[in-house]
Amino acid sequence: MTKPQIWVAAFLAAFILLFILQKATKKEEAPIRDLSSQMNNQMMEENTTGSDLTAEQLISNFGCTNCHGGELQGTPMAPALTNLSQHWGKESLLNYLRRPEDFMDNDRFIEYKKKYPNQIMPPYNNKNIKDLGKIVDYLLER
Repeated sequence: MTKPQIWVAAFLAAFILLFILQKATKKEEAPIRDLSSQMNNQMMEENTTGSDLTAEQLISNFGCTNCHGGELQGTPMAPALTNLSQHWGKESLLNYLRRPEDFMDNDRFIEYKKKYPNQIMPPYNNKNIKDLGKIVDYLLER
């Protein structure tokens, strides 16, 4: 074998080793119900800069009413979105909407997991922060 062939073989072996290592250490995502993935796809397809929309329109566009009910009164799929100001401030609720998985160790959410099994709150980190702010203000006033 010539030196160039040895180098090519060494780079190929290193590439294969790194590829296998990457696959072995890749973090697996939790399974998402079909409805949640459909909602996420729908949300990504929608315009994320609806700044001229009201909070109620944004809530409907984001698909919140699909699980929480038309008047956000709660359903067997998700809790009611009323009296949220008892548990949330503006910043914390905004952070929750952007990354709900960060809050799942909270006692309230442990109870929600029992009450609403196999339901996952989708993250809204791909949405316009001003739109999320409108939604947060609206929910905290309810």
